Amino acid sequence: MAQGETQPVVSVIVVNYRGAADTVTCLRALAEHDYPNLEVICVDNASGGSDVAEIKAAAPGVKLVESPVNSGFAGGCNLGARHATGTVLAFLNNDARPAPGWVGAAVAELRAQPTVAAVASKVLDWDGTGTDFVDAGLTWFGMGYKRHAGSPLADVPAAEHEIAKDVLFATGSAMFVRAGVFAELGGFDERFFMFYEDVDLGWRLNLRGWRVRYVPESLTYHKHHATMSTVDAPDSGRETFLLERNALAALYKNLSDETLSRALPAALALAVRRATARGDLDATRFDLAQGVGPAETGPVEVPRTTLAGVLAIDQFVELLPSLTESRAAEQAARVRTDADLLPLLRKALEPAYPLPRYLAAHDVLVETFGIDALFGQRRKVLVITGDSITERMAGPAIRAWNMAATLATEHDVHLVTINPLADPPPAAFRVSAATRRDLETPIAWADIIVLQGHVLELAPSLKEQYAHKIVVADLYDPMHLELLEQGKGVPDDKRALDLIGVTKVLDAQLERGDFFLCASERQRHFWLGHLAAMGRLSPRLYDADPTTQSLLSIVPFGLSPQAPVRTGPGLRSTLDGIGETDHVVLWAGGVYSWFDPLTLVRAIERLRQRRGDVRLVFLGMKHPNPEVTEMDIGARTMLLSDTLGLTGKHVFFNQQWVPYEERQNWLLDANCGVTTHYEHVETTFAFRTRVLDYLWAGLPIVTTDGDSFADLVREEKLGVVVPAEDVDALADALEKALYDEEFAAGCVERMAAVAQRYAWPEALKPLVEFCRNPRPAADRLPGSEDLVVSVPVRGKEMLRRDVDLIREYLADGGPKELARRVGGRVVKVAKQRLGRG
Repeated sequence: MAQGETQPVVSVIVVNYRGAADTVTCLRALAEHDYPNLEVICVDNASGGSDVAEIKAAAPGVKLVESPVNSGFAGGCNLGARHATGTVLAFLNNDARPAPGWVGAAVAELRAQPTVAAVASKVLDWDGTGTDFVDAGLTWFGMGYKRHAGSPLADVPAAEHEIAKDVLFATGSAMFVRAGVFAELGGFDERFFMFYEDVDLGWRLNLRGWRVRYVPESLTYHKHHATMSTVDAPDSGRETFLLERNALAALYKNLSDETLSRALPAALALAVRRATARGDLDATRFDLAQGVGPAETGPVEVPRTTLAGVLAIDQFVELLPSLTESRAAEQAARVRTDADLLPLLRKALEPAYPLPRYLAAHDVLVETFGIDALFGQRRKVLVITGDSITERMAGPAIRAWNMAATLATEHDVHLVTINPLADPPPAAFRVSAATRRDLETPIAWADIIVLQGHVLELAPSLKEQYAHKIVVADLYDPMHLELLEQGKGVPDDKRALDLIGVTKVLDAQLERGDFFLCASERQRHFWLGHLAAMGRLSPRLYDADPTTQSLLSIVPFGLSPQAPVRTGPGLRSTLDGIGETDHVVLWAGGVYSWFDPLTLVRAIERLRQRRGDVRLVFLGMKHPNPEVTEMDIGARTMLLSDTLGLTGKHVFFNQQWVPYEERQNWLLDANCGVTTHYEHVETTFAFRTRVLDYLWAGLPIVTTDGDSFADLVREEKLGVVVPAEDVDALADALEKALYDEEFAAGCVERMAAVAQRYAWPEALKPLVEFCRNPRPAADRLPGSEDLVVSVPVRGKEMLRRDVDLIREYLADGGPKELARRVGGRVVKVAKQRLGRG
């Protein structure tokens, strides 16, 4: 590939209207530019006169597109874009002069930052001493503005113009945008004609999750308003009209319903006050305010700039039907809230105009309509779980509940279960149940959807109608690995089909999600492998974040930050046969196929022969979620205990799960916590949430080796780790944890510090941070396309390549090898053509 082919083709679009001299200067500067793959397009916007002839004569290498009508800057740029072949579009005013490196710096940023859709160039005045564009802002009433515009460069702090930063929009006088994204958004809104079409485009890009980046190394010099001066007289009012009308149009299209309901009435009122303040007009001058005395009649002289402001509102009303359609499309596609964009507005409450009557009205409207509170609205977060939300919750429901509780301190949160809802604990957020059909309403409401398990399959709209919505997929439970063990008693063909089905469910989440959660470093490596195998770890995702932390973060199961406090009776007073001095081993959780409670029961049988006061308690045998199939391992465990004569004496089975808010009473009655499992792949990537309860309650831990918690127990000296299925080792470990007081005290002391690392607020930090600044994954941004594509080999180069291949085939195997290769190529080409139709 030649040197130039390593860079994307950039199509620079220059619009000319009655300014051939400036346009020629601009085009000549581009002809001398140092970027290798540059396509220059000049759109003549029905300029008339000799402009076209002058441009053709002065810039013969430029692609000249003649428009039959003047469609303004917006329409002219869109016309040029339709004739462009580059993967990057650059828009340059015809009265601008690009500095060396203008294109290269912008392209470098686009290639390095796949989430950046547009680059805003640094724009100085013609001699480089004053600023035209070094930052962007937006007032609450829709007036987009260029901060520091017109200021001497020496008066602008270096940090304001020399450092790259995210901005709301790029100035149309010098900007770059990915061609695919520009097409996806429909380009500039041609109803704007000129002014604020760049504000509107940048606003829409940000709302859809893209970023607009100011790059100071991409430098341009500009004759500010030179083009406008060739079109209108200074006092014509046309610029005022366009500014006022377009500001209202951009506001109407892009603000959320909640914000618009208060901002638009105030903005309309303020637009009228701007108009009257410009002409120094008010009701008292015409004896209209008090209704007393003779009213003045006859014509009133109204300045054109005042009339322009009023007519702008009138024209905005005329545009409302078509703007309403555009608004519906923008609001349906947005993934960012008004609050997300607040930092990009810079000084949203700034009045922007120094007129005294105007300033007074501005302050009144801000206070009356509560404008200062508008952009601080909370996001809407929907957490959906497939588990039962009851007072007796299992792991997935507990995790979803705590996610909702933690996020509710900053956002409006709705927790939904797709199981029947029965007596949930009190909450500071909304809790409800929903069927598949009922999920549509909360999904439509939400800005962010957090889901787990099989939920995505019950919400197909997240793949279709709401495919743009931001989805967080909680992968803390590798369901397919559990199923390998759980399905052992199922017929082979059904077991294989079940595994395929669950894997497809997980694949769909990995394909759809914008942000993923897992429970441990081991799991993170596992899911990264799955993502890579699916092709999700694309160059675009990698370039956006080589660490992939913004895509997949560790969020372990958590525990309460407050130490457990007894609130009622525990296991000693509830279960007959357990005395106050007995030494209790607690199994705090369900009994599933991937666990090994059988070895544990045998170890208790071994230990009770030398320690007659040992007791083992299973906290809950029957899962609270009716959809969870009972597994025969529970029945086998009880049968073994019965056979050994342990049930009711040394081993106790609590059938119903203890209510979530009461579990601490049972934990505090125990002396150590235990979890035992087999040695298999599920163990390798499992995260045993019951171990966190042991940490929380300060119970020395006895665990089988092989999972991440075994590593933690061993490294932090929180208990004893034993080999799988080793009865003697397990019995000895239980004895040490239960009866060696010095050892147990040391475990408890060390647990206090470790437990804080797993407190819910700490564990959920990656999710909290993501919800503060949520964005689609880089490869799910609308309009994403490759910037550099391979150039097809044609002509003489193709002939040379074929000759080289013929020589190679003849050298390898003579004429027979050549005939075989040629025959294979013919078949391949034929198949490709048939495939195309």
